[in-house]
Amino acid sequence: MNQELEWIEQIAPDMIETLVQRFMIIRHIYWEQPVGRRTLAQEMGLTERVLRTETDFLKKQKLISVSRSGMMVTEKGKELTFGLRKIVDNLVGIQQQEVDLAKFLGISHCMIVPGNTDHQAKVIDSMGKLVEKALEILLPLGHNIVAVMGGTTMAKIAHCLTPKLSDNRDLIFVPARGGVGETVAIQANSVSAAMARRTRGKHRVLYVPEQLSMHAYTPLLSEPSIQQVIQLIRNSDAVIHSIGQAMKMAERRDMNNEIIAMLKRNHAVGEAFGYFFDESGKIVYKIPRIGVQLEDLAKMKCVLAVAGGTSKAKAIVAYMKHAPSQTWLVTDEGAANSILKE
Repeated sequence: MNQELEWIEQIAPDMIETLVQRFMIIRHIYWEQPVGRRTLAQEMGLTERVLRTETDFLKKQKLISVSRSGMMVTEKGKELTFGLRKIVDNLVGIQQQEVDLAKFLGISHCMIVPGNTDHQAKVIDSMGKLVEKALEILLPLGHNIVAVMGGTTMAKIAHCLTPKLSDNRDLIFVPARGGVGETVAIQANSVSAAMARRTRGKHRVLYVPEQLSMHAYTPLLSEPSIQQVIQLIRNSDAVIHSIGQAMKMAERRDMNNEIIAMLKRNHAVGEAFGYFFDESGKIVYKIPRIGVQLEDLAKMKCVLAVAGGTSKAKAIVAYMKHAPSQTWLVTDEGAANSILKE
């Protein structure tokens, strides 16, 4: 495919440029719909005249619709966008960027979607589709136990999964760690249940408060119902998790002022699995939890991390100092560009 694209570019460079530009216009409309021409022109760095010419063409082809509220992508446009993704991504160099990012982070593989989740909320939908694609590649046929972390990113990813993932697979989703205490919709229990529901798999719950003293852990661990779920977690074939910004995660968990002050003093930038890291990857604080620990990741066949946006670049790099080599990262151009520039 690369050779053919090079030949096309040599004989008709304008055609490649037009293809990429029109594809990117449709994609940006999908991310921000309904959106007006002026807003989109500013977002993409195009003149309104150029954008009007292109959107008039796309409307004529019935790839977008235009109303008083703004432009929107039609079903035909969505089908075309997803169908051409691989070709256009290759044209804009994302595949090479995926290789470079994986090498820089020292992990097995990276999957990058165009856009920046900090500014374009719908980019997370594209990331969700790549998460399912990665799981289709990584999970063997037959019985699979998938441990799932909670969080806002994971809650959105859950709703992008489909029953296709369960084709010839018996899937059981379990919460990777105890997390009762957060907003219900983003608890690991809720996210794993949503993934099971979307894929027509099964799930188990782990009702354990997120922050407990070590003294309180001992009697809980002896409870048969908790022991059963913990065994499933320890025997997981895969884990799916996000990577958070340290201070945002501390505030979301309503951590006390002393701990927040300590995290600031130690320049914490990232969080995953209840561990807080500084830019060098040093662990500066750990929340005691029942469930998956960092050291457990090395023995898992599939470790899938999901995080996007320029704002999470430092957090991703910090966590990856501890990530096992078999890790796959699903991210976006915002994070990837920021990391590789550094």
